[in-house]
Amino acid sequence: MVGQEAITNTLLNAIDNNHLAQALLFCGPRGVGKTTCARILAKKINQDGTEREDEDFAFNIFELDAASNNSVDDIRNLIDQVRIPPQVGKYKVYIIDEVHMLSQSAFNAFLKTLEEPPKHAIFILATTEKHKIIPTILSRCQIFDFKRITVKDASEYLKYIAEQQGVDAEESALHIIAQKADGAMRDALSIFDRVVSFSGKQLTRKAVTENLNVLDYDIYFAATDLILENNIPELLVLFNNTLSLGFDGHHFISGLASHFRDLMVCQHPDTLNLLEVGDDVKTQYQEQAKKSPKEFLLKAIDMANDCDLKYKGSKNQRLLVELTLMKLASITFDGEKKNSDYIIPASFFAKREPVTNGTKLIQTHGSKQKSLPEPVQNQVDVAVLEEEPIMEPIETVSEPEKEYQPPKKIQIGNLEKRVSGLSLSSIKIKKEHENTKAPEISHEDLPKDPFSEESMQQHWDDFVHQLESQGRKILASNFQTDVPKLKNEEVIWIELPNGTMKKEIEREQNLMLDYLKQKLNNYSITLQITVNEEVAKKFAFTPAEKYEKLREKNPAIDLLRKEFDLDF
Repeated sequence: MVGQEAITNTLLNAIDNNHLAQALLFCGPRGVGKTTCARILAKKINQDGTEREDEDFAFNIFELDAASNNSVDDIRNLIDQVRIPPQVGKYKVYIIDEVHMLSQSAFNAFLKTLEEPPKHAIFILATTEKHKIIPTILSRCQIFDFKRITVKDASEYLKYIAEQQGVDAEESALHIIAQKADGAMRDALSIFDRVVSFSGKQLTRKAVTENLNVLDYDIYFAATDLILENNIPELLVLFNNTLSLGFDGHHFISGLASHFRDLMVCQHPDTLNLLEVGDDVKTQYQEQAKKSPKEFLLKAIDMANDCDLKYKGSKNQRLLVELTLMKLASITFDGEKKNSDYIIPASFFAKREPVTNGTKLIQTHGSKQKSLPEPVQNQVDVAVLEEEPIMEPIETVSEPEKEYQPPKKIQIGNLEKRVSGLSLSSIKIKKEHENTKAPEISHEDLPKDPFSEESMQQHWDDFVHQLESQGRKILASNFQTDVPKLKNEEVIWIELPNGTMKKEIEREQNLMLDYLKQKLNNYSITLQITVNEEVAKKFAFTPAEKYEKLREKNPAIDLLRKEFDLDF
């Protein structure tokens, strides 16, 4: 593995000595500068020291994104361009990014040109997955491996940029940005710009954790202290408060496993440099590592990693994390050898004295410090405590005694005897109840005011508009198909073009009749609905009717149906 600076120096020396290969392969993780280094090299290749300062060889550099141009036709177009020599300069440089995305046939089409390239062509291939490139391509390339930028180097460079920009940044905040970038300086710079635009010239660890949505170190320090103290109730409350901040359980348990790993690293001076945190946080890690036995850390890492692997396949993910936390807090309980699934019994916490010394503050990613209430009083049943608190005597003001009055007796009346629903008595009571119902109003006693056809049609339209406002547009359209007519004093007649619309209106006609009876004050109105047979014949509704209409227009369609044995 060589660094970017060493790669650049090696290539420039090869250019000066005319030992540069015609096929280069830059491989490494995302964001380490493979394509940028290829562009710098491509511009440097054609410079021989005699050109002017403003001379540009950009037209001799060709870039191809293999992720979106991975077919054989794209490679054939590239091969056709390779045959043409450069007009200015000595070389034409072809940069193919994400070359592992080429299809198998595209690799085969490109292989012959890569084996015997023209003297004026140089190929620079860039990839993040070298193992996906076929061996015949690898054997014809000079391979350069780009390594990840360490967290220390990235944080130092970010510190330099912060000083140049006048940003007062905490060292631990820069370390978090470098860890989030995962070895890519390009990502580290973009994260730094985003956080600075959010928090201003004062870049604190709290602002970084809030903006990047990462859990602060203090939460894991507090969780580890509670685990070492075998305090399961407070540990579960801490986990619940973490979930309330918007983090999921997978994020919490994976971060806790990494925290245990960092504590293990602090156990020996030779591995202390593997701890990629700021100096202020490193002191906290060293102090907590002294309180953490090696046997505990080994079991804790194994349990947390096992929970991390099972998290995605679990149906109750929160319960999985909570069980893991309870097992972690039970590792050092009583100091005796126990089963790996052992959990401290709840009776142990019931006998403990309640904690009353305020709240415990932890640093969160929010704008304010979050306070975690002491959960022992809320989580533990303290009713089993035998000791009673000593109460100091309190002076009381005596009040005049009132005459004793015995409480009044509640008079309960004779309750009605309940009757079973499957007895003869129940049938008798039911008949008596039916006889006590309100008498029905005779139809002859209802009003029958006369009305005109115009007023009836007006109320008809008003009801149709009400249906439209209620969203029942199909029913409203059916009522508007024909203008209602007054056949006699009490019968309203409408004529529809088909039987389907008649069934729809008959199903809902009571709505219209009830409305008209109230508005016209006439309760003897009836609705007569008929179908115009002549109009119904003009339209085809069923598949059979549609086929008959088509056969009337073109009898040859019947031969077509018989020839292909079609159905309708």
